[in-house]
Amino acid sequence: MEKTQTIEEFYESKLNWMPDSLQKEIGHFNVFKLNEFVGCHAKPIPYSRKDYFKISLIVGRNKVHYADKIVEIEQQALLFANPQIPYNWESIDDEQSGYFCIFTEAFFSQFGHIRDYPVFQPGGNPIFFLTDAQKAQILAVFERMEQEIESEYTYKYDVLRNLVFELIHSALKMQPVETSLYTGTNASTRISSLFMELLERQFPIESPLQQVAFRTPAQFAQQLSVHVNHLNRALKETTGKTTSRIITERTAQEARALLKHTHWNIGEIARCLGFEELSHFIRFFKKHAQLTPGSFRGNEIV
Repeated sequence: MEKTQTIEEFYESKLNWMPDSLQKEIGHFNVFKLNEFVGCHAKPIPYSRKDYFKISLIVGRNKVHYADKIVEIEQQALLFANPQIPYNWESIDDEQSGYFCIFTEAFFSQFGHIRDYPVFQPGGNPIFFLTDAQKAQILAVFERMEQEIESEYTYKYDVLRNLVFELIHSALKMQPVETSLYTGTNASTRISSLFMELLERQFPIESPLQQVAFRTPAQFAQQLSVHVNHLNRALKETTGKTTSRIITERTAQEARALLKHTHWNIGEIARCLGFEELSHFIRFFKKHAQLTPGSFRGNEIV
């Protein structure tokens, strides 16, 4: 898996220029036509985490690699990517079109927490398949973004933030989430939010020398200065899942991604994920994937 791509590296590799706003640390937003970045002569998108957010309207047949999943787009879809999850996509045919916008978290620093929306949560649904009518609706939003960013209007970035929110809420209305990530009391919500931030800070694993710091509910509780039972009650209230289940699901997701997208040996992957014994990792993985790590990797190669 390649190292995290910074937004500066995106501009250098794709456009050979750098916007002034990146140097001013005031947050950044931009929008592009997708067909300028895809096709037989385009540089491939590396499978990696990016340090910026990205929303893409993809029109054409594509295969999206997102975390440990592969999703095929037959016609058109809306893809939400966040800095916590590695991804890329590959074109299946040459006829591609659409738009994408990129923005930093600082762009929304005084306008709420963009990470809290389900479309940007690691366990959420990042891909929304579109009907022709929905595609037209989303395309109109991107076209307004393109017009707005070229305008001289003083408050155009406020308009652009609103258009980003329009994309987010349009997607959520298409496929409402079963449950909000945090729906409990204020105290439980705060603890759950801190726990999820601490958990996600450990991923993705980008080097065989990297290792997760916390693997058990007790370790997370100690780091958050709460009793493990209190942490478990808070997470159960807000997410409907136990602490152990959340940690296990996220560890299994990362394990599948590493087996699929790296050439590291299984022992290295086990150590990265905090397993002291390879046999423990093999049992863990087989329980959650119904395959041994070696069999899973072999099936993916085939």
